[in-house]
Amino acid sequence: MVIALCAMTLLLAPQSPDLADEFVSIVDVPQPADVSLEVGGLLPRGDELFVSTRRGEIWRLQHATSAAPEYSLWAEGLQEPLGLLEHDGWIWVAQRGELSRMRDSDGDGRMDQLETVCSSWELSGNYHEYCFGPALAPDGSMWLTLNKPFGDEPFGHVDWRGWAVRITPDGKFEPVCAGLRSPAGIATSPGGEIFYTDNQGEWCATGKLTLLQVGDFHGHPHGIDSCRRPESLVPYPGDVPDGLLMDEAAKAMPAYRLPAVWIPYDRVGRSPAGFVWDTAGNFGPYRGQIFVGDQYSAEVFRISLEKVEGRWQGACYPFRRGLKCGITRVAWDADGSLWCGMTNRGWSSLGTASEGLQRLVWNGRTPFDLLEVTARRDGFRLRFTTPVDPATIEPDAFAVRNWTYRHHSTYGSPEIDPRPLEVRAATIGDDTRTVDLQIDGLVPTRVHMIEARGVRAAGGAKPWHGVAYYTLEVQPAS
Repeated sequence: MVIALCAMTLLLAPQSPDLADEFVSIVDVPQPADVSLEVGGLLPRGDELFVSTRRGEIWRLQHATSAAPEYSLWAEGLQEPLGLLEHDGWIWVAQRGELSRMRDSDGDGRMDQLETVCSSWELSGNYHEYCFGPALAPDGSMWLTLNKPFGDEPFGHVDWRGWAVRITPDGKFEPVCAGLRSPAGIATSPGGEIFYTDNQGEWCATGKLTLLQVGDFHGHPHGIDSCRRPESLVPYPGDVPDGLLMDEAAKAMPAYRLPAVWIPYDRVGRSPAGFVWDTAGNFGPYRGQIFVGDQYSAEVFRISLEKVEGRWQGACYPFRRGLKCGITRVAWDADGSLWCGMTNRGWSSLGTASEGLQRLVWNGRTPFDLLEVTARRDGFRLRFTTPVDPATIEPDAFAVRNWTYRHHSTYGSPEIDPRPLEVRAATIGDDTRTVDLQIDGLVPTRVHMIEARGVRAAGGAKPWHGVAYYTLEVQPAS
């Protein structure tokens, strides 16, 4: 989460609501006047939806996608539950000070059994000590991310803040990754790996999506003294140099894990939070990609990933803006729509509301859009959703520039050393949907902005978005 900021003008290109509605509709979810949905967790179950709130409640919505959902209070008295997950007949919840599991054992529609699974981390009393998750790993363990405090710690400094932790099936606490800042989203990939999102701030240049692996250090020095404790599975990373460019920081700190994708501030969102993979093709041609809710910009954007020489990297793209509040959690419904849970208390957001629920519904039409960017030895391969007009494929139809960020104690980083890059050649593939760009000046550890400015569909349409931000960590050998 981010501290409330004064309103700033977004650097995002405007998106026509009418054009967006042709492909993805925003459906508002009716809400009783006496129910406050400051959403912290979402759990769809068939025709019902469980919603945890920052006020410590869990609401059960029956006939959730209908015009008149039925609300009932399933649980209350929890401490800021910021994630829900169903496993082994229980609903698991990340509370501020513990991982719990709950169930309604007598079937009367109310939670009547709650067990503490693990509470092995302490709280300093700081307001920003959120706990996000859980994410279920293939081995049955539950992963959580613990927000670092912002400001005073009235009960004294405590360990494991800014960490990812793993709770084993028998309840053992294992601190597995250090150096996180405000890790508002955590989820398990279709391949069983754990990823998280983090928010821009000190020691975090801009938003990011990053793989979590045991022993990783993610760049923020708060909490690294906990590495010296015997429970830590992270070696002490040493001093964190202040002010280095990203390539320099990576060389100076061998343990520092760079993100799979940098999410450029105010170009694609500002404060990334919950995310899901579209494994079922719910959103048409974007099957397999990641959809991320943003706490500030009231939008859902998308990410594509590829593994190059053992490292995940990829690109982020705009998708759907104009929701009514900043989005904390997203979840797929059984009907293929995307639940978007919202709240802006404690941090600012765009939109007309302060909290609530909406759904994104795919309307079945395929836009002409820049679907995916992948890296090549001498440039990038662009794949579009529908056939391209070959007459529009020439180097001048594309604009490419790159930049880096600074790893420092200052809040966020501007785009450092921006460089326009020459597109030497543009070649369309036999499928008429793929275009290969040969580009001079590709540099690892930099973000590459790729715009398909002059490209048109076979029928003459412009791309719906036509821009990608690719984080090049490893340049392919071929």
